[in-house]
Amino acid sequence: MQYSRILLKLSGEALSGKGNHGISDSVLEEYANQVIKVVEKGCEVAIVIGGGNIFRGLSGTESGFDRVKGDQMGMLATIINSLALESAISRIGGKAKVFTSIRMEPVGEFYNRDRVLEVMKNRTVCILSGGTGNPFFTTDTAAALRAVEIGADVLLKGTRVDGVYTSDPEKDPKAEKFDKISFAEVINRRLKVMDSTAFTICRENNMPVIVFDMNKSGNLNKLVDGDRIGTIVSN
Repeated sequence: MQYSRILLKLSGEALSGKGNHGISDSVLEEYANQVIKVVEKGCEVAIVIGGGNIFRGLSGTESGFDRVKGDQMGMLATIINSLALESAISRIGGKAKVFTSIRMEPVGEFYNRDRVLEVMKNRTVCILSGGTGNPFFTTDTAAALRAVEIGADVLLKGTRVDGVYTSDPEKDPKAEKFDKISFAEVINRRLKVMDSTAFTICRENNMPVIVFDMNKSGNLNKLVDGDRIGTIVSN
């Protein structure tokens, strides 16, 4: 096993499956199955999920929402997704626990780094919801921050594409994939891996990031075993 502790970042949009909104039961079950398999191998897993399938704070401002209120709504959306994933993992025999970055007992336990480390050792998936708890920060930033805090070996960014490309592969058929790329080159090429704040946290704390296709069954398990899947971004 290559990695003994991981931070898995999932997008909210991915949870909606082929739809644009809501939560797909089949996608939820697939993700839960993949996570349980790596936990059974002895890997400690923490997860951060976005909320874009329910509400995006930044785009909400375009509809007239105040940015702070919009971001708070986005935080609540991530908590809804986290509760759904917790239920899916529990339903198929795994153990999971939701932590919230804002006080919301009994919905979830208030986030505490030491408590999360303790719970993960008990083969329980820790789902870290609510972003950073502050407006103006994305769930990418929350994932980077939590990965560094819990001492994860790697931040795994599960997306619907299988890595980092020279340009958007969904729009450019000539886009070329990187197997490995440095943080510096990502900046120079202005590639969109994650937002700049999240990227800076990872670069300055030597937290490697692997971008991969989470929707392909078995990919998470292969990554934890050390297979070269997706694109690794490191110093």
